[in-house]
Amino acid sequence: MNIVQRVKDIIVKPTETWAEIKTEQVTIKELYTSYAVILAAIPPLASFIGMSLLGYSWFRFSYRISFGWGISHAVVSYVLSLVGLYVVALIIDALAPSFGSQKNQINAMKVAVFSWTPSWIAGILMIIPVLSPIAMLLSLYSLYLFYLGLPVLMETPKDKAVGYCLVTIVVSILVFIIIGVISSALFGFGGMGLRMM
Repeated sequence: MNIVQRVKDIIVKPTETWAEIKTEQVTIKELYTSYAVILAAIPPLASFIGMSLLGYSWFRFSYRISFGWGISHAVVSYVLSLVGLYVVALIIDALAPSFGSQKNQINAMKVAVFSWTPSWIAGILMIIPVLSPIAMLLSLYSLYLFYLGLPVLMETPKDKAVGYCLVTIVVSILVFIIIGVISSALFGFGGMGLRMM
């Protein structure tokens, strides 16, 4: 799979791309190693650069996270996001029969992985910490991709597609909130340095 072309296609022409993705023969390992592992590294790496190397200035205050804390947080965030991705795929697959959809773990993983693309790409904005709200707004496109891809890959009846999407999104948000809580519990704010300019 050409990762650059796939990123472009899923963002620019999602409907056609979801139909193509449905026919692809891949394993969960291939989805991780050829796509998710690479793109999921963008937000934690950009955040590390922005908060530890460049820092954040606001009015007369400057914030910078220590190098050790920043790299540790980036690695843990990265690993937990990949774990969360797998959990979301399990949820998609487990909920499928409740919404008249076909259980298919590979297709559930495809939905989780490829719909997350805009969020990962928008993560590059974290290099400049003040742009992080823009990254979050751009990440909302992932929800739209999820809405388009879920019924196609999981063969959901049209009358149940919206409910399936909404329930899965809510449960997925809860998964990532739990991941955020775990990450915060491990790191808190101990690595942040505050200086007055």
